[in-house]
Order: sequence, then structure tokens, then C-alpha cells
Amino acid sequence: MKAVILTGGEGTRLRAISAGLPKPMMPLLGTPLLERTVALLRENGFDRLCLTLHYQPQAIREHFRDGSDFGVKIEYREERTPLGTAGAVLNCEDFISGENFLVMSGDSACDYDLADLMAGHESGVTIALAAQAEPLPYGLVITDREGRITGFLEKPAWERVVTDQVSTGIYALSPDVLSYIPKNTPYDFAKDLFPKLLEQGTLPMRGRVMDGYWCDIGTPQAYYQCNLDALNGLYHLPGGTDQPRRVLPCRDRARLMRAMGEALAEFGADFNDGLTVSLGHGKAHLAPLADRSALSLDGDRAAVRRLEALAKKLEKDME
Repeated sequence: MKAVILTGGEGTRLRAISAGLPKPMMPLLGTPLLERTVALLRENGFDRLCLTLHYQPQAIREHFRDGSDFGVKIEYREERTPLGTAGAVLNCEDFISGENFLVMSGDSACDYDLADLMAGHESGVTIALAAQAEPLPYGLVITDREGRITGFLEKPAWERVVTDQVSTGIYALSPDVLSYIPKNTPYDFAKDLFPKLLEQGTLPMRGRVMDGYWCDIGTPQAYYQCNLDALNGLYHLPGGTDQPRRVLPCRDRARLMRAMGEALAEFGADFNDGLTVSLGHGKAHLAPLADRSALSLDGDRAAVRRLEALAKKLEKDME
């Protein structure tokens, strides 16, 4: 599968701590964020990548070269004049070559199941969404019950907030989307292309709330928090050989453990030490933390994701 990574941003708000590095090259627990992103894509089956460059392009080229050291094949498209997010992707049209493809910002950290996102994408646009309790800094995406997009709100004030669903800057796109982007013109997905497509109604547009961790490291505070989240197990670092561990805060850990046990009893759950269950996706272990109301999940990645999704659903049902 193919993916385009947008890596041309200057990272103005991070300059106080970036020492001139491109934002995607900021270290995340000692490894550049962009290297974590490439590892995530590789783990999800994306073996051909195109990186869009503008600010400090040599820093990225020299680190990744042709991608062979990272298990992928990398091409580059450099912009002399910034073309915006959509314009930068159009610059990769020859790389995309008529296939469905993924677009991902090089400025964000996540551990999403991107292969599953692509598998669920049929045509048009599918936007990966994250539920955020404080959505003001982001672009909000309004959907109906079937996931069809009905509206966009770009960084609204609180009195205009009507959803907690924010765009992560991760898009599964069909190649015909490119025909709506003007050539050699600065053009942005969120501000220009997506509102236009929604108004015209010519292509299907869907949003999907993803399970897992996502963080835009655009400010020093967000960058430091992302590093802390990785240390605390909230963000599973792609590219590691260890099994993923997640910490899931909850209101009542004992009650949630009971609900999980009841839901998983038919799968032969073992209750000798927390809750261990073998699923078609592998084995996972679930146990409450001693120091706060939260559950710890570890084991095979797909099984951990499935348990996390079940725990979130059950807690919501208990409200």
C-alpha cells in the first residue's frame, strides 16, 4: 500500500525547543517522530511512501535516504513554494498512480490501526477522527449515525462546538479526489478541498473515530505531554519489539472488570491473575491498577485493541 506523509511544515511554535529541526524530526523518547511514523506505516502494510518536503529538506533526506534501512521504499517531492496540504499531495500524483492511498501528517504521533482504516475505505474520502474533550485547537468534523460527514468547523469557539470529533489529519483517499485540487496553487484539505467536496456532494465523505492514541505535537506543551504519554504506556511506540501496553482510565475499575469478565466468559477467560483471554486476534491480559482508577492492558496488539474498544463501550453503557 502507498502513503503520503506531509513533512514540509516549519514548526514555528516549536522553535523555542526544536533547535532548528523540522517538526517531524523532533525526538520522541530519543527517536525522531517521523521515524516512529514510518515504522507505524510499515507495521500496517504501507511499504511505499512519498514524503513532501519544504523546510530543511536535507535533514529528512539524509536521515531516511531511499528508506531501505527502515524496511520501506521512500520517494520525495520537494516544494520550492508551499502548496498547502492538498497541493503537496497533488504534487505526488505520479507516485499515487491511480491507487487508493493514505495521507498522514508528519507532525502527529499515533498508534492507530491504519491497515483497518484503509480496509474500510471504499471511495471518496475517509477521515480518521479522534474524540477530544478539549477540541478548540482542532478542526471539528460532524457526522451522522452512519459516519457520513455533514459538516466541518475549523477551530471554533466553545459556543460553536457541537461535537468532540476532531480531524487527525489522517485521510484514506481515492485517486479521483486529486482531480478537485487545482495545480500549482496553495490549497488545503481542511480549509479548501473538504468543504468544497461536501458542498458539491459528488464524492462520498465519511468520518471514523479511531481506537488508540493520537497527539499533534505542534506546541511545546503537547510535545512534552506526548513523551510523557509514551513513558506511561498511553502511547505505544511503533517500531518497538515489546508487546503493547495501554493504560485506560475509568470511573470504577472493579465494576468495569466485572462487566469485562461477563462479556468475555464465553471466550474462556482466565481470572487467576486479573483477566487473560485468547481471541482470534491473539492473547491479551487485563488488570486494574493499584494506584488509580484505571485498567492496564497488554499482550498481542490486535487483541489489546479489541479489549480496549470493548472496555470503552462497556463503560459508556454503564453511564
